[in-house]
Amino acid sequence: MRNPVAKKVTQIEPSGIRKFFDIVSEMQDAISLGVGEPDFDTPWSVREEGIYSLERGRTFYTANAGLKELRIEIGNYISRKYDLHYDAVHEIMVTVGGSEAIDLALRAMVDPGDEVLIPQPSYVSYLPCAVMADAKPVIINLKEENEFKLTRKELEESITDKTKILVLPFPNNPTGGIMTKEELEELVPVIIEHDLYVISDEIYAELTYKGRHVSIASLPGMHDRTVTINGFSKAFAMTGWRLGYACGPAPVIEQMVKLHQFAIMCAPTNSQFAAVEALKNCDMEVEMMVEAYDQRRRFLLNAFKEMGLECFEPYGAFYVFPSIKKFGMTSEEFATRLLSEQKLAVVPGTAFGASGEGFVRISYAYSIENLKVGLERIQKFIESLGGNDGRI
Repeated sequence: MRNPVAKKVTQIEPSGIRKFFDIVSEMQDAISLGVGEPDFDTPWSVREEGIYSLERGRTFYTANAGLKELRIEIGNYISRKYDLHYDAVHEIMVTVGGSEAIDLALRAMVDPGDEVLIPQPSYVSYLPCAVMADAKPVIINLKEENEFKLTRKELEESITDKTKILVLPFPNNPTGGIMTKEELEELVPVIIEHDLYVISDEIYAELTYKGRHVSIASLPGMHDRTVTINGFSKAFAMTGWRLGYACGPAPVIEQMVKLHQFAIMCAPTNSQFAAVEALKNCDMEVEMMVEAYDQRRRFLLNAFKEMGLECFEPYGAFYVFPSIKKFGMTSEEFATRLLSEQKLAVVPGTAFGASGEGFVRISYAYSIENLKVGLERIQKFIESLGGNDGRI
């Protein structure tokens, strides 16, 4: 009997994130600081709108590209927030989370053998999605000394005559790194000179702590070269609603919608109605969540400093990425031992690419109380290694 499984699929490594959480779920008294999911409830008015849509029997298919009302509100929202301007009918589509938008964009834009530049450490889905689109992933290893930002030099050195797409993952998961307007402007001439397109994953755009997020699509010459991806999971605490969106040039969005209609049909209808409410009326709730995340971020950084754990200051998302190099262990070994000895789960940096070696990802999408418990366990683990005699 022939092998029923495609070689291309079997060669893709499983997500390095899930391994530890599967263990945590079976381990008594274990806690996790690894999940990238808000600990807040979805704002009540959004939940109420979702309930109301079900009560009114709004359980039908929507247009493949999404509810027109929602696409219009997405356009209004990104215009006032990020100075991005798109035609709601032809340049915006609604997807099942940001992850589907990433997959659709790559499959719609690359031909076999096209090279896709993927800065790492970064979200785990970019590489397998590129592989499944028959592209050739080219990794750009970001450096701690640059706060894990993409530099012009790194970009230039990675481009060949086969390069077509640059994935731009900022604010960054797992590092929390951001790119300022000035830093993005450094990349634009290179992108235009080499006739590249950008897939800009901006799912954490609302979660920034050093000025307002700037989208590369808002810069001169980049609107028609960029597919901007965003969603509702992180900013609005709507992970289980499974709703994202993509904005970009009409010819690209048209092909993305075509792929979407064959595989998915449309995003969940009640989620789409609820998302309209989120965009219209939940700015205050988002601001409250961002303030809480910022407090936790500063709390963690101060605690790391007291226990002698090196960590650059991240200004985006809800992750810190401390260095564990001084302990003489790999990221995998550090995370494994921390879980087995102190029953605390964090994510090894290598889950996000080889350049994540020597780091672990810790999420602060948890209450201060839970973070304190986690920090106490990290402190005990470090002391057991002889790495610190202080207290937090």
